[in-house]
Amino acid sequence: MLHELITHQKTSNTVKMLDIVTQTDVVSGCHTDNTDRYLGIMLIKVVLDIVVLFFSSRKLSTSFLSMCSLSIALADSVMVLLFSSLLFHGPERYFVSLCFILANASAIYEALPLPLMCLGLLDCCLEGTYLGKQSTFSKFLRHTALTLLVWILAVIYSFGSVESDLMKLDYRERPSVVVCEVRESTLINYFILGLFSAVGCTKLPFCSMTPKWVGEANRISEAREEPENQSSDLLFTSTDCTETKGIEENPPEETVNPRPPLWFSLILGFSLTWMLYLVMSVVCILLSFGVPAYITVNLLWVECTNSFLTGVMFWANSNKQGPYSLPENVCPWPIYWHLSKGTRQQPFPAAVSNLSKEKSHTLLYV
Repeated sequence: MLHELITHQKTSNTVKMLDIVTQTDVVSGCHTDNTDRYLGIMLIKVVLDIVVLFFSSRKLSTSFLSMCSLSIALADSVMVLLFSSLLFHGPERYFVSLCFILANASAIYEALPLPLMCLGLLDCCLEGTYLGKQSTFSKFLRHTALTLLVWILAVIYSFGSVESDLMKLDYRERPSVVVCEVRESTLINYFILGLFSAVGCTKLPFCSMTPKWVGEANRISEAREEPENQSSDLLFTSTDCTETKGIEENPPEETVNPRPPLWFSLILGFSLTWMLYLVMSVVCILLSFGVPAYITVNLLWVECTNSFLTGVMFWANSNKQGPYSLPENVCPWPIYWHLSKGTRQQPFPAAVSNLSKEKSHTLLYV
């Protein structure tokens, strides 16, 4: 195992573990170097970063956390380059450099979650204010500056507190191992456990109605994905009678009653998107899998946190916000807003409605 919890100590709210760099079997003389495995893990993480960035597909200026997602993807790519460059070092510097990278990377990533969550929440609060209505370029500069500040502070913190010395552990019944001390992000573990518990507890009283509400949300989603040109065909009808006839031919849609409250509807949308990630993370925590901070601080966690903060702020301001006032996000929030309000489709904009009336009256006059 790469991240074996040979020691698991907690000092100053920081959980430390030992990454196995090399191991040697005294009896057989077999020597194992784990550097290629660390490189493989980081390559997998970079591929995951690319996939998440592709599916989120948001502009960099949309939010502070979207800029953080790109910065973490770049940092992961730098780690891949550093691991790859170790292959060209001599044996005398090889393992010392590897331990230096692992120890400092885990300390830097371990320092990121708290400022990211605080600044992400602040960015959501500023969405409807003057700062939130600034130009795209101004937002880009602000988010870039804040992201760089967070990384600089994390790097300064890591160099002042990390220990990057190799340690050798000899056991009678186990192979001799050379290890490096790394850190685990306890804040992310507490955040995931708390979020999973909160979502699970709030869904328990509505278990009987949840399948019907999920089915209704799927029908709303399918209705919203229909080609918009079908609705534009109304502009070419010649009389009001044909419009009325076309509408009457459509069978009435089934309704689901009662409708879920808005807060539960948003929780339902969040859970359908992120429950699989939360379950996998909780299983790893409960089974005491030692996962360093440079792995747990990933784009999945950033996007999950961004969805949670966005949903909370939208619910808090739901009295003065419509379903389409939300920033772009992984969760389809407008669908669950319509699920709670009992609507399915957004009415025509005023300009299209007026154009339809003008064309109808013109054809009748002719």
